[in-house]
Amino acid sequence: MNAPADRLAIALAQLNPTVGDVSGNAAKVRRARATAAEQGADLIIIPELFVAGYPPEDLVLKPAFQAACRTAVEALARETASGPAVLVGAPWVEDGKLYNTHLLLEGGKITAARHKVDLPNYGVFDEKRVFVPGPMPGPIVFKGVRLGVPVCEDIWGPDVVECIAETGGEILLVPNGSPYWRDKTAVRLNIAVARVVESGLPLVYLNMVGGQDELVFDGASFVLNADRSFAFQLPAFRETVVTTQWVRENGGWRCLPSEHASIEEGDEADYAACVLGLRDYVDKNSFKGVVFGLSGGIDSALCAAMAVDALGAERVRAVMLPYRYTSQDSLEDAAAVAKALAIQYDTVPIAAPVEGFEAALKPLFAGTNRDITEENLQSRTRGTILMAISNKFGLMVVTTGNKSEMSVGYATIYGDMNGGFNPVKDLYKSEVFRLSALRNRWRPPGALGPDGVVIPERVITKPPTAELRENQKDQDTLPPYDVLDAILERLVEREEPIADIVAAGFDRDTVLRVDRMLNLAEYKRRQAAPGVKVTLRNFGRDRRYPIVNRFRDPGTPLPKPDATVSALTRAKSEAFDF
Repeated sequence: MNAPADRLAIALAQLNPTVGDVSGNAAKVRRARATAAEQGADLIIIPELFVAGYPPEDLVLKPAFQAACRTAVEALARETASGPAVLVGAPWVEDGKLYNTHLLLEGGKITAARHKVDLPNYGVFDEKRVFVPGPMPGPIVFKGVRLGVPVCEDIWGPDVVECIAETGGEILLVPNGSPYWRDKTAVRLNIAVARVVESGLPLVYLNMVGGQDELVFDGASFVLNADRSFAFQLPAFRETVVTTQWVRENGGWRCLPSEHASIEEGDEADYAACVLGLRDYVDKNSFKGVVFGLSGGIDSALCAAMAVDALGAERVRAVMLPYRYTSQDSLEDAAAVAKALAIQYDTVPIAAPVEGFEAALKPLFAGTNRDITEENLQSRTRGTILMAISNKFGLMVVTTGNKSEMSVGYATIYGDMNGGFNPVKDLYKSEVFRLSALRNRWRPPGALGPDGVVIPERVITKPPTAELRENQKDQDTLPPYDVLDAILERLVEREEPIADIVAAGFDRDTVLRVDRMLNLAEYKRRQAAPGVKVTLRNFGRDRRYPIVNRFRDPGTPLPKPDATVSALTRAKSEAFDF
């Protein structure tokens, strides 16, 4: 038996898979392995479930998909007869049970497998739905070194790492599919530090990168030595393959310090996540580019900047859709945004189709007053025109409503909610303002858009308006956004009782009104386009409320029993269907 190695070169492959693209994902592994070989690596680590893409959801239950993943892994294994070994994730069937597995490929064959033990089943995760938990794992022996391979969630509690340490593990290699949300970097680091302290072992945290539907994986992989010192940090939101150098010292292993990339935090990270999520949604679904309504307002302006940063100006098309209530300021501001971003910009007046709809409906509406119905015709006409452009030119419609609007139903279903994807869906209005100002002074690494001011100052400072009637302002209908967003953050992210929110200093009537709007708008949110998750709790995978729902916080007064049905029906029609 050969003596254990005293040096190891371990490559970290921070890569972007595509769910279901088994052959494409396997090709990425091959290219990464070739790079690692050039760098002199002994072993390359690939992220969680990489061959399948992550998360595969119920796709992973298809026997044909399981078989395709196994075939791909076996082919990769045969290629390791020489060169670096590969530690790669894939769905794996053993004895009729489906596992989330990491496999060691070396010497032309599969030499070891470790199944994920702790299957997350909260928030965006549903792994208990599709996988069976694996047994507690011992280490894998590679070149005489005992490598522990806890998979992602396996390090969020102490048990799996404790088992690895007690059975002789020397280095923890942790492959992850850990999605982004704001401030998660610190959470991950704290978890990793806790496992290092408990086990006394160095830890490699490898995370995938890229967008998958609503989720964005931010990479930001790192290495901690056994003394908790930071040895290595990869960038966030970008693919890379980098080889780390390890030496055995004083009976333990140590990673030699090397690359220490700075990573985006706070608003910069949110912006980068939105850009990456939009880019991958468009590219992985093979759209030629995007189209959207550019209104002169801040939401569409920020979406325009994100689209250009993600795709390049040549793949972005904006359309101004003016009506009689569209101000000269809006016309000028939309044109200024389009010019700053160098995107194709068209104007399609909507007076003729709107008036055509009104004429067609006139006999039915005789004897009624003009109201929200006529306002919504404007928005739905705009949505129809954008969808027609999408159909004709193969462009995906970007919808531009923010989380504040999605929360309280301040959006028109089948109108401005039309679209395939929304990069700002999980950003409150106050955050849209912040990110717009940020983009004017900061261009993200890798962005395809221009430097400098891309959103005119007037777009950021003018009062928001839907411009569906004369002199309309958002605050005619909604509380000021700083108040609204603070209440919504407590209701949505924290699930705070109404009594606690009022006790924190918010006006009771305002809180009750916002809570009512939030509950009544669920039917709209269920039909909204997917969008990038950036907060702790987004609408969609994180927050799954029933549409038919009579429960209200005990702090909320309910209508009298005999008036319940009519009150709810009336409330639905008044749920700010703009």
